[in-house]
Amino acid sequence: MAFQKYIELPNKVKMPILGLGTWKSKPGEVTNAVKAALEVGYRHLDCAMAYSNEAEVGAGLKAKIDDGTVKREDVFITSKLWNTMHHPDDVAKACQMTLDQLGVTYLDLYLIHWPMAYKRGEVLFPEDENGVMQVDDIEYTDTWLAMEQLVDKGMCKAIGVSNFNLKMIKEIQAINKVPIANHQIELHPWLTQEELVRYCQDNNISVTAYSPLGSPDRPWVKDTDPNLMADPEVMRIAEAKGKSPAQVLIRFALQRGIICIPKSVTPSRIKDNFEALDFELSATDMKDLMALNKDYRGCALEWIKHRHHPFTPLA
Repeated sequence: MAFQKYIELPNKVKMPILGLGTWKSKPGEVTNAVKAALEVGYRHLDCAMAYSNEAEVGAGLKAKIDDGTVKREDVFITSKLWNTMHHPDDVAKACQMTLDQLGVTYLDLYLIHWPMAYKRGEVLFPEDENGVMQVDDIEYTDTWLAMEQLVDKGMCKAIGVSNFNLKMIKEIQAINKVPIANHQIELHPWLTQEELVRYCQDNNISVTAYSPLGSPDRPWVKDTDPNLMADPEVMRIAEAKGKSPAQVLIRFALQRGIICIPKSVTPSRIKDNFEALDFELSATDMKDLMALNKDYRGCALEWIKHRHHPFTPLA
């Protein structure tokens, strides 16, 4: 039986180190996935406005509260401010929309999903007739200051960022009054992010790994893209441990002191992923997995042209 473990945030709230990711979970499937996860023992749900499924996540949570499996205060809920809502006047409205969709009165953690703002409005992905994303020129430091007001209002307990680079993190630190509680980034053996992780952990910023399995089902994946779970080294360690490649990859993040949010809608895999809490990789295993780094990003969003792009900014 796996037992949940936690990382303490600057506000002393405990964040479970293993959560259920909900990106790419279809609305018709995610309610049952949430129910299955809570039944297995997950106490951390990772959500976002941009996933367009928060109402269904909320339905799963409500069902498990109603049947006595959990109380609201037992479950750590993360959500994210989407790129179309970066204007300081939109931040509280966006958070309230998420609260209403999830059917809760507060979030445990609210993140700025990306540092780059898209065109304001109700359309989540505002492309022009040529498929080019329409962007806004809003400073993420201004967005952050509006995020801080949400903590004062009790709409969320902690705030953080996602997909920021090190320079951007330092710019937030230069102006913030509320601590950066968490930084959610793509992280796996092909993208170990050592400098960024070290800086965050040294500065009491917890790190969450998204796409810990390499996100083989990301919407823009190509047939020619490599598959992390088929990496020979990952498969070798999995076989030697009697574990699945997914369990090894989740454990890789956890063992670095990094929160991990693998996505699944399959009850058996949700359970298997949770059991990554139950075993350890050897120091040699960890070294061999760290050596696989090649700075490979599955979620680079290189087609977005913006001066605040964290990886390929416009000059």
